[in-house]
Amino acid sequence: MRIKTIYKKKRFWAGILLAQFLLFIMFSRSEAMITFFSRFFELQKRIHQLMFSWIPFSVGDVLYVLLGIALVYLVTGCLVKKKRHKSLFGLLILINLLYFVYQVFWGMLYFQTPIIKKLSSQREPDYHKAKRLALQYLDQCKQTRQEVHEDKNGIFIVTDLKTVQQEILKQQNNLPAYISGKSAPQINSFKPSLFRNVMSFTGILGYYNPFTAEAQYNSQLPSTFIPFTSAHESSHQLGFAREQEANFIGYLIGTRTGNKELRYSTEYFTLKSLLNFIVQDDPEFVKYVIRNYSPAMKRDRMYEKMFIRKHQGLLDDFFGFTNNLFLKSNQQDGSVTYSYFIDLLLNYEK
Repeated sequence: MRIKTIYKKKRFWAGILLAQFLLFIMFSRSEAMITFFSRFFELQKRIHQLMFSWIPFSVGDVLYVLLGIALVYLVTGCLVKKKRHKSLFGLLILINLLYFVYQVFWGMLYFQTPIIKKLSSQREPDYHKAKRLALQYLDQCKQTRQEVHEDKNGIFIVTDLKTVQQEILKQQNNLPAYISGKSAPQINSFKPSLFRNVMSFTGILGYYNPFTAEAQYNSQLPSTFIPFTSAHESSHQLGFAREQEANFIGYLIGTRTGNKELRYSTEYFTLKSLLNFIVQDDPEFVKYVIRNYSPAMKRDRMYEKMFIRKHQGLLDDFFGFTNNLFLKSNQQDGSVTYSYFIDLLLNYEK
């Protein structure tokens, strides 16, 4: 009788999960519900940042560790005959809770009006325009690179990350109103990830935790990555869920600033993104641009390549594959696609 009751409970929670899935699909097609979840996010992000920003380590990472332990315990229990029914019951409840909280706190934001629809011009990416812009950012990178600090090996370094973070928060208030009407709480909730050693082998530069509103970054990255990665993750904190839109908001933040470290990291990311887009059409042009990097930029590029080569492996391939699936399941292009960011960039840079 007891086993039959547990079975009914399992069937009930499996049904709830299916009902949630169908319900959120319906919500994703309702402009009124998407607006509701967007407004709710404005409230919960401020509350979460006030709750967790003052703690010196990543609370979200600790939650992930505890969650991982719970999942391993429940999955292992499902393999033991005596614990199978109870563990499966607990696993279904946990999955239901996680799915519901994730969708309410974050998942529905993927269905907001795309930024591209807010730009007056919506044209397909133009390779000729991309080339002109690449040459422009090459010149800007050369100039800005002369004004930043480097280590004894001549590699760019960030001398004051706290100042960079404060500048990112400040620039959130200066975004064009027709692109972003989102509130910027001005709460510093940037956290170095507790998983930085693993992240270096996965190709993940940073991530946003929707359960704590913390922006995590890999502190082991070359300095060329860190300021722009922080600007990107701060864009998620504002409420821009799509990856390439977060890149674009990060670009707006980083190119409008007087902070040279943030500006160089952003200009360098923009240049690399343009070249990754152009290489499909004209690899010789890309080689020409790279040959014309300044000596300091070439040192930075070589250091990035050494870092990536050192940390390549099965984890990098696995996480690249799974991240690609995740992006596509949330109405986005895959992780290796730059076209949407380039589309936004070229339509904005008229």
